[in-house]
Amino acid sequence: MTMTDNRPNTVVGTRLLRREDPALLTGEGKFTNDLSIPGALHLAVKRSEHAHARIVNIDTTLAAALPGVVAVYTGADLESLWAAPMPCAWPVTPDMKNPVHYPLAVSKVHYVGDGVVAVLATSETISRDALDLIEVTYEVLPAVVDLDEALSDKVILHEELGTNSSYTWPLLIESTPGCVEEAFKNAAYTVKERYVQQRLIPMAMEPRAIAAVPQPFGGDVTMYSATQVPHILKVMAALTLGIPEHQLRIVAPSVGGGFGSKLDVYAEELLCLALSRKHNVPVRWVEERSENAHATIHGRGQIQHVELAADSDGKLTAVRFRIIADMGAYLQLVTPGVPLLGAFLYAGVYNLPQAYDFSCTGVFTSLTPTDAYRGAGRPEATYAIECGMDALARKMNIDPYELRKRNFIQKEQFPYTAFSGLTYDSGDHALAAEKATQMADYAGIREQQKTQNVPGAAKRIGIGMASYFEMCGLAPSRVLASLNYGAGGWEAATVRVLPTAKVQVVTGTSPHGQGHETSWAMIASEKLGIPVEDIDVLHSDTAIAPLGMDTYGSRSLPVGGVAIAGACDKVIEKARLIAAHQLECAADDLEFANGLFSVKGSPDRSLPMAALAFAAFTAHNLPDGLEPNLEAQYTYDPPNFSWPFGTHICIVEVDVETGKVQVLKYVAIDDCGNQINPLIVEGQVHGGVIQGLAQALFEEAVYDSDGNLKTTTLAEYLVPAASDVPSIITGHTITPSPTNQLGVKGVGEAGTIGAAPAVMNAVIDALSGLGVTSMAMPASPQTVWRTIQQAKK
Repeated sequence: MTMTDNRPNTVVGTRLLRREDPALLTGEGKFTNDLSIPGALHLAVKRSEHAHARIVNIDTTLAAALPGVVAVYTGADLESLWAAPMPCAWPVTPDMKNPVHYPLAVSKVHYVGDGVVAVLATSETISRDALDLIEVTYEVLPAVVDLDEALSDKVILHEELGTNSSYTWPLLIESTPGCVEEAFKNAAYTVKERYVQQRLIPMAMEPRAIAAVPQPFGGDVTMYSATQVPHILKVMAALTLGIPEHQLRIVAPSVGGGFGSKLDVYAEELLCLALSRKHNVPVRWVEERSENAHATIHGRGQIQHVELAADSDGKLTAVRFRIIADMGAYLQLVTPGVPLLGAFLYAGVYNLPQAYDFSCTGVFTSLTPTDAYRGAGRPEATYAIECGMDALARKMNIDPYELRKRNFIQKEQFPYTAFSGLTYDSGDHALAAEKATQMADYAGIREQQKTQNVPGAAKRIGIGMASYFEMCGLAPSRVLASLNYGAGGWEAATVRVLPTAKVQVVTGTSPHGQGHETSWAMIASEKLGIPVEDIDVLHSDTAIAPLGMDTYGSRSLPVGGVAIAGACDKVIEKARLIAAHQLECAADDLEFANGLFSVKGSPDRSLPMAALAFAAFTAHNLPDGLEPNLEAQYTYDPPNFSWPFGTHICIVEVDVETGKVQVLKYVAIDDCGNQINPLIVEGQVHGGVIQGLAQALFEEAVYDSDGNLKTTTLAEYLVPAASDVPSIITGHTITPSPTNQLGVKGVGEAGTIGAAPAVMNAVIDALSGLGVTSMAMPASPQTVWRTIQQAKK
């Protein structure tokens, strides 16, 4: 059953305003730290000021004596509370090295910000004041900040492991043994590049916050957390603390952004849970902004060695990638798997033969742990291949767009079985690129460059493009099993038509800005023929929605939304049986449209969904054996990933004297299949583009050689202001996914994936006439100016 079978007057595809926004705009939204919890104790955490050190002694005497302080705990004090170490759910290789760590360090700290002592007090102010009274004596050890230095093992951070390498994950796919090396040997053109994906701090608008509230008796506890993953957090917390899972309830109230940084199981969550049970009182914690820079995961952090081989026409014949990925000090929930989420995408949208050589080595450093950040492995892969394609075009002295056209997977090749064996279900890369170049006036900019980018010009103009494929949805479950991922990729939904014909949609996804309440109601309205305003969407509470795999990886719509459609189908089929019984006809003789069942050929014989919902409630006249009430649960496990794609183009002007980059125009053409709500799609693309542009031009987590983070506040860590954001022109092509009934694909990370390489290719293009062929991110004025000066030498 397709999305528009049921309704002549469609809701899907309309620009419906988000129902979530009024509460947020009027201050009525309740975030975790807004919750009033009488009698709660406040947790504060004393953190290490050293990146690598042994704990020699901890003196908590003065802190414990401070009025209002209820308890002070070291890591050793709490060891008996943990049933297992902090969880890592993705052991990517059988021999992966994973250092044991607990919510508080016991004998050694491994990054600035590592938790050492927990304080409970009657107010937040007192708990933080107490931290200043704690004396910790350290034996300071050498820090390891540089990835190449970490690989050398000159200083081993976790002695019990014997190395700083966590794993090496190879992916060598050859049609015949040795064909990759042979392709490079015989290539007409080769390029060899080195790119750095700098560390990024997610900087969600709302820092993390937690409140654990135990029941007076019985051992049950409810935890409110600014998390993306209440269901996963529930399972992992139960395992780590040894608490029966049915005694845990996790609620994610309004959540002010996540971008992957709240897709984790954090020490503070476990501390609040454990200490609330120990003291049998609520325990809460809220993160300060500078604390967030240390204690919440970072994103990216890679060195990429990129090699491309091509024939005389520029067609790719082989690719080789060597990735060094910064794990940070410890492995968090999915840390080791993040770089591998892009492992199959380093050939991009191009028709590559089976000559693919990829390897990723995960390395420990003395820095904050890394984990998923918007795009999670896919932006890194796209950056490598798209900047590599521009490098190849420069070597061949042809236009980068022309090179891409020669290599695109063509529309008629879909569904396309890639070199990896994965099936790309649908696509039209040439059309997306053509549309993007037309909207950006690509040919006009090339003409403008001939007159503007002349010797002595103070400002030079550049145009860059990036075409991307995204492998999203993080499903099917069997594929995840083959990658040793510790969970499934399914999603669950329940649709309940109440006696008064109002609808409850219960979803296992957990939104934090994506607009699920609006979009999910639109899907149910489209299916059931019930007005969208009569549909309520319930989520983010494991007591209300006990089944779910939460929100990340652009999975919510292509997995969770499809689950809702499937649950609606089951409700419709049950209602059909009741209607057939009451109309005294065969179920197959009924048509359903616009919320009304009618007998084929006799439209006057009909029953609306409202009447059937009440009939199911009273159960006075149901078919024999049919259960009362009109509701259904559906769990959807996709048969394939979803494959959104697109082309982004950026036009910049670079001031040669100051190094300042001004983005003049940005065009994003994205294909996410059928769009449920184009307004929300545009918002997702805009936000993603800004975060990708931020990596290209603004953001970097900067450490000194001793492992001290120098960018701990928004005064040092630059994020774009509204005045820094260019006009973003969005457009789309529509290539419905053939693998799900809605024909949808993900879109939440698309902008981030396309933006950074498009921007950086544009900057390098502007300066290519000055001899610039590469540039580090972020392309700040200082970096651009220095690069120009170096090119002059």
